[in-house]
Amino acid sequence: MIDTSRIERLGRRERVILVGVVLPGGTHNADDPLDEIRGLAKTAGLDVVGTMLQKRQQVDIATYIGSGKVEELKELVAAYEADVVVFDNDLGPGQTRNLERALESKVIDRTEVILDIFATHAQTHEAHLQVELAQLEYAMPRLKRMWTHLSRYKGGIGVRGPGEKQLEEDRRLVVHRIQELKAKLGKIQARKEREVAGRGAFPTVSLVGYTNAGKSTLMNALTDAGVLVEDKLFATLDTRTRKWRFRGGGAALLSDTVGFIRNLPHSLVASFKATLEEASQADLLLHVVDASSPEAEMQVHAVEEVLEELGLKDHPTLLILNKVDKVLDPSFLDVLRARHRDSISISAAKGDGLEGLEQAVRSALLDHALDAEIETGVGDGRVLAYLAQHAQIQNRTYDEDRERVLLQCRLPRRCLDFLYEHGAEVRLNAERMYV
Repeated sequence: MIDTSRIERLGRRERVILVGVVLPGGTHNADDPLDEIRGLAKTAGLDVVGTMLQKRQQVDIATYIGSGKVEELKELVAAYEADVVVFDNDLGPGQTRNLERALESKVIDRTEVILDIFATHAQTHEAHLQVELAQLEYAMPRLKRMWTHLSRYKGGIGVRGPGEKQLEEDRRLVVHRIQELKAKLGKIQARKEREVAGRGAFPTVSLVGYTNAGKSTLMNALTDAGVLVEDKLFATLDTRTRKWRFRGGGAALLSDTVGFIRNLPHSLVASFKATLEEASQADLLLHVVDASSPEAEMQVHAVEEVLEELGLKDHPTLLILNKVDKVLDPSFLDVLRARHRDSISISAAKGDGLEGLEQAVRSALLDHALDAEIETGVGDGRVLAYLAQHAQIQNRTYDEDRERVLLQCRLPRRCLDFLYEHGAEVRLNAERMYV
């Protein structure tokens, strides 16, 4: 099987030129359009030695940037002795091939860098399968270019796989492997669906957000989970779930998920569907935003686009403005709060605002609950303790002998099975029933 990674892992860091093409309606950072690809290159272990930025009305079909810019870029590559040219755009197979011939240098696009970062950060067997699937689906239409690439470069990217295997053999093997990976991941997703659905004892909350928004820091602050926290893009790939014990009583299961990014490759979204199952099955999503980022609003929209792709556009969600302690201009934070009036401001690193976040989460969970009257014996400690932990008890009355108690509650629908199983009498208020 060919190796789909084209970023060198041997010897010194590869010297790269970053190229960005700004098109009408693009979502780049207005002040520094290459800011994000620079962060991706750093995370991938690349050494950025030069940059080129171009504004175009439309891409050039042959080379993306046009013949004039290709010549200018070739001079840059020679001047900086660059090993690789990295585009902050997605290139077609033909464009990449034409650029490599003209520049006499390796050319990598944005998706390849993201895939390589995912491959480096994957820790679990599941994550490795997901990354491999995304890499192969990306590589499939580019096999010819990757195969012929071997005769032109020695060492580094792309030389550790095919040897003398013919292109058609590679294609056949790739198709077979893709089918195999999809079957394995399908089984993993089915198992995860059963696992998530089986967590009936506690409500579930899932953290989502742009990469490096502070989700892992927040999870550590709320649960002492000990999740790895790094100032890098995509530090977290594997979902972790921990119990979040509320200060006011009760608990929820809190899950951390992989970070999103603008123009996230569709193959990655599809491949990581099993990992994102925690989010799709959660009672509540916490959309964490880096409020100190100048691109906070763009990042909000990027995450919302991915959530829509996952079918979670209308899922119950709270917007969390994190890192408010790092906001340099208070007026910027005021604008964010005005645009998102129901948002909650916190600093996960300092622990500020976490009590208000907990109250908002408990309220949101109960907003999607049922109003009911629960009758049970006063000595039924298991049912009463369960209700104290999982329900909002609004009133309680006793019979004349104080042997039975009637509790008016708001509680999650999942609690009904437990109550029925333990003999409690449940009467739902149909006029005030929530989905």
